[in-house]
Amino acid sequence: MGLRAGDLNLALDALAAREPRLAAALARVGYPEPRIRPRGWRTMLRTILGQQVSVAAASSVWRRLEAALGEDLPAEALLAADFDSLRACGLSRQKQGYARSLCELVIAGELDFGALPADDEAAIALLTRIKGIGRWSAEIYLLFAEGRPDIWPAGDLAVQAGIGRILGLAERPSEKQTRALAEGWRPHRGAAAILTWHCYNNAAL
Repeated sequence: MGLRAGDLNLALDALAAREPRLAAALARVGYPEPRIRPRGWRTMLRTILGQQVSVAAASSVWRRLEAALGEDLPAEALLAADFDSLRACGLSRQKQGYARSLCELVIAGELDFGALPADDEAAIALLTRIKGIGRWSAEIYLLFAEGRPDIWPAGDLAVQAGIGRILGLAERPSEKQTRALAEGWRPHRGAAAILTWHCYNNAAL
């Protein structure tokens, strides 16, 4: 069952049948909307551009890159662009390094976004070969661009806070605790993560 296929609600129903506190949260806040992003290296590039900046700022950089390199943003064009050209688009030296690392792996055929390993941990290990891409960014890509059903980004602060609220914990759980709390929710942890984001700032909880 993949979350891209519109099976988010079915996965949440399965979780609710298993965990009464998730069922109560779902009853109060309703089903979240599916979060779907296009599959491919450009979505990962957008993740890099969005690190530590606002959504509006990242969108502005993206538009300038499209204007400079073409709407389809060929990896070869980004690699061929010089430092000042990319700087003018809004890419810092650090983000240029990350973007070039991504493009080099794609062009070399070492990273094929159309054929990532089926095993989640193997896919995360491959994606984190990109400079600047840690476990969280890899998990977010696999959850939203590939709709993988059992991704659980336990290092996400909103996931930690959201699950703390849903389960009625006195304080936000650590990453290790958050990972342990969801062990019994396999293979639907991706749906649980989407529900925690939905609950994070919801006044109904």
